[in-house]
Amino acid sequence: MIRDITLGQYYPVDSVLHRMDPRTKLFGTMTFIISLFFAGNFMAYGVATVFLILVIRLSKVPFEFMVRGLKAILFLLLISVSFNLFLTPGTLVFQLGFLKITWEGIRLAGFMALRLVYLVIGSTVMTLTTTPNQLTDGMERSLGFLNKCKVPVHEISMMMSIALRFIPILVEETDKIMKAQMARGADFESGNLIQKAKNMVPLLVPLFISAFRRATDLAMAMEARCYHGGDGRTKMKPLQYERRDYLGYLVCVGYLAAVIFV
Repeated sequence: MIRDITLGQYYPVDSVLHRMDPRTKLFGTMTFIISLFFAGNFMAYGVATVFLILVIRLSKVPFEFMVRGLKAILFLLLISVSFNLFLTPGTLVFQLGFLKITWEGIRLAGFMALRLVYLVIGSTVMTLTTTPNQLTDGMERSLGFLNKCKVPVHEISMMMSIALRFIPILVEETDKIMKAQMARGADFESGNLIQKAKNMVPLLVPLFISAFRRATDLAMAMEARCYHGGDGRTKMKPLQYERRDYLGYLVCVGYLAAVIFV
């Protein structure tokens, strides 16, 4: 199943990547992110591109789902590319006033843009092929060694799971409050930046009150059920490695070695 976290919708898809252990997918995502920081030439990014295409094909997730996450980083991408393009010294290509474009700047800006895009798409593949419960269970099992250092891994994972589950609820609540306020004559579109910020007050105040009320109800429900943390708790669906997971580890290690080699 593909889960769109922002809308709380599920889309029926079954693939090898969906059936993999979440720990394997977390390891693969971290390996891919690390490899992008090692990549420093066209061959390395070519290897990363081929690997990413193969993973997307294995996931059977439509490409438009991958591109949705890029909308959130367009502004950051524009700033990063502009800084690297105009502020990198080197062989001059074009100059307009104090703005200078160099070959080194073009190369660095291109690599930076690819790195940011691949980071988002690589992370999106994991979130679209892993349910929130699987993701938090995998993180809890992967970071279990931190319990020896008195780090509350189970509590942190539980908070992440609750936060992910509350996102579609808060989005739906926001939409309801916005429509109710617009029916009462509220305007969220017109005016300058300061005026738009002031217009958001009738939306934010009831949203925060609703969020705090839901959090209080959840805390009372957990206390009524005698919840005492993760010590001694069992899983209804325990995580178990299978053959495809071991193969996934080997592929990820081989991919990272290939990127470093080239």
